[in-house]
Amino acid sequence: MTSPALLNVALHGMEHAAGVRYQRVGSDAAFAVPGSPVLIRYADDLVAICHTRQEAEQVKARLASWLAPRGLAFNEDKTRIVTLDQGFDFLGFNIRQYRGRLLIKPGKAAVKRIRERLRAELRSLRGTNAQAVIARLNPIIRGWSAYYRTVVSSEVFAALDHYLWKLTYKWAKHSHPNKPTRWIVRRYFGKFCKSRNDQWVFGDRDSGAYMLRFSWTKIVRHQMVRGTSSPDDPALALYWASRRRKGPRQLDIASLRLLQAQHSRCPICTELLLDADRPPQSPREWEQWLAVTRKAIIHNAVVLRADGTPDEATFRLLHAHCYRRYAAAARARHFCPPASPRGLPEPDAWKRARPVSEGGRAQ
Repeated sequence: MTSPALLNVALHGMEHAAGVRYQRVGSDAAFAVPGSPVLIRYADDLVAICHTRQEAEQVKARLASWLAPRGLAFNEDKTRIVTLDQGFDFLGFNIRQYRGRLLIKPGKAAVKRIRERLRAELRSLRGTNAQAVIARLNPIIRGWSAYYRTVVSSEVFAALDHYLWKLTYKWAKHSHPNKPTRWIVRRYFGKFCKSRNDQWVFGDRDSGAYMLRFSWTKIVRHQMVRGTSSPDDPALALYWASRRRKGPRQLDIASLRLLQAQHSRCPICTELLLDADRPPQSPREWEQWLAVTRKAIIHNAVVLRADGTPDEATFRLLHAHCYRRYAAAARARHFCPPASPRGLPEPDAWKRARPVSEGGRAQ
């Protein structure tokens, strides 16, 4: 499997070959010249948006001649020329024009895959408790909704919530086949999330854990990247970290405020708390990234002052690995080794340790 970074290197210059022309505005912004085609590419998947079918055929011919010397060619089975009224799928999204209005929605194939995954997960969790179901499904819900939060997804999120409710009810009914519906509803459904006025949230009454809903993810429209900024440019690490901070909320509100107050940096290593690496490009990558981020940043009261001494009266966000190193160093400072090494005890040393009476009992 070829990495997207290597494909970006190999296919660099494809926009110029397709005839895309940009007009720069200032030092760090640009937009396509009116009448120019626009090309969007991720790894080896691409979409060329043109004004007419004739222009689309010309762009395809130019790209075919540009790819040939590199030993590459179009996959004709997957290459189509369609109108926006017909729509097309790209990276799990469906792009289509409805009555003159362009809308981007989750693709039907992507929705079908998530429904099948949820159904398979709950079927494999039969015989377990509610807490195990919540722990398994919450990362899936969080990752999928984070990937599709930037498009028109409200109706799809609501439909998935309804489908997931039916799956959880079926799971509960299978776990308690002899219990009536009212008993199952009282045990597994209720107003578990205090900030939501919803009494049909699936949860565990013993631990208080509850299942998230797709529709709880706020729809935030995608912000255009400034000019031709690249995530691979180390000089733009702070810019990409700022964009990442505006993404899905993986931290609580108090931690987000601390993150802003600390300028997104760890007070121990001074590095960025949220790295500006290549952003996740699929629901599963979002699922893994969110899980790792929630474990990598901790909320602790141990902070270093400017002189290097600890200040335990102020809360800060730290990298988990930085805190572990700091805690280990603090324990080493407080540990006092013995003045002289201790060897094996001498023979009969226990007899001299306590005086013995004539009767043979220790006094």
